[in-house]
Amino acid sequence: MQVYGLVGNPVGHSLSPPMHEAAYETHELDARYVTFEPEPKALRTAIEGADALGIRGLNVTIPFKQDVLDLVEPDDLAERIGAVNTVDFSGDRPTGHNTDAGGARRALEEQGNATLHGSTAVVVGAGGAGRAVAFALADAGSTVHVVNRTVPKAAELAEAVPGATGHGLDALSELVPAADVLVNATSVGMEEDVSPVPADDLHDGLVVLDAVYAPLETRLLRDADAAGATTVDGAWMLLYQGAEAFERWTGLDAPIDAMNDTLRARLRSHR
Repeated sequence: MQVYGLVGNPVGHSLSPPMHEAAYETHELDARYVTFEPEPKALRTAIEGADALGIRGLNVTIPFKQDVLDLVEPDDLAERIGAVNTVDFSGDRPTGHNTDAGGARRALEEQGNATLHGSTAVVVGAGGAGRAVAFALADAGSTVHVVNRTVPKAAELAEAVPGATGHGLDALSELVPAADVLVNATSVGMEEDVSPVPADDLHDGLVVLDAVYAPLETRLLRDADAAGATTVDGAWMLLYQGAEAFERWTGLDAPIDAMNDTLRARLRSHR
């Protein structure tokens, strides 16, 4: 049996196990996806143990995405982002990758029909998700404006991303009306029915991705839809980052429909 999994703390809420196991079932793979919840001080032991036990691959989530960088051989993108969310054990040494970036790009291009090359993009949030999204957009040819509650953090990320600029939240009303793409990479809208972006700034030429996936329809997406914008919910980013990990580990095409159906059924059951 092939074993894959997720390492984080906590991981009980994760939707990755049913999504990945739907992919294994579709391809008739003898495989399981399990969760691991080590204490932070035991992360090195967990990664080394997974390698020794023959685990094929691991996804990595909070709070370990940055710490695991020192325990694997990161690829160029993961190193630039400063975070790993996928570990592959197929080589001589575990390699680290960041599929959040590809997940965001694919969600925007395939579900939002966004043309990223030459576009102007606003990323709200400079945390882990914001870093992945900002690098993904810049690599795709977008001009990126990072907006964050803490301005120095936005400036720090902007300095690392080619051609990017950093701003405080007060810049939204200047930046969003002129933007082609807007991504919320914060948790705003998850616990309360609020939006990180004023509704009046949204417009019909905008593609809006909200990385929040619970709830699927956030206040930001409702406001964007009312303004005539194209909306992309966060489950698409979650799906595509998982699909990229599956393909890296197995060499097979990810069964997007099966994974998406399972993911959305699970989200609906938790509402």
